[in-house]
Amino acid sequence: MSTTIIGLNTKQAENLSVSLNELLSNFQVYYQNLRGLHWNIKGKSFFELHVKFEEFYTDSQEKIDLIAERILTLGGTPLHTFSDYSELAKVPVGKNVTNDVEGVTLVVNSLSELLKIERSILEESDDANDEGTNSMMSDFIAEQEKTIWMLNAWLS
Repeated sequence: MSTTIIGLNTKQAENLSVSLNELLSNFQVYYQNLRGLHWNIKGKSFFELHVKFEEFYTDSQEKIDLIAERILTLGGTPLHTFSDYSELAKVPVGKNVTNDVEGVTLVVNSLSELLKIERSILEESDDANDEGTNSMMSDFIAEQEKTIWMLNAWLS
C-alpha cells in the first residue's frame, strides 16, 4: 500500500482531495452570495444583517483558505477558477437579493448544502484515518449547525 508523506493511503488522500475541492467550490459560491447580500440588503434589518453578512463572509474566507491548505496537505491541487466552482456548486446562487427574509433563507439553504458535503467528507476521512480532515469537518459542522439554529430563530 502506497502512503503519502503524512502517512495516509495515497488513493484515499487523492479521493479526499477531490471531495474537498467540491466543498471548496461550494464555499466559494457561498462566499460570493454573502458578499452580494452584504452589499445589496435593504430594509429595516439593514444594519443588523449588513454586519452579520460581513461576519459570515469573513468566516467563510478563512474556511476557504483552510480547505485549500488541507487539499495541498493531502497532495492535491485546490481548484481556483470560477468555471470549476460553477461546475461543482450545489449551493444555490442568490442574485440581487435585497430582502432580509430571502437573504437569511439563502444562507440557511446554503449552509444545509455545505453540511451535506461536509458530512460525506467526514465519513470519507474517518474511513481513511485522516484525523486532520476529520477534525476540520467536525468543527465546521458544529459551528454551522448552531448558525442554522440561530438563523431559523431569527426567521421565526
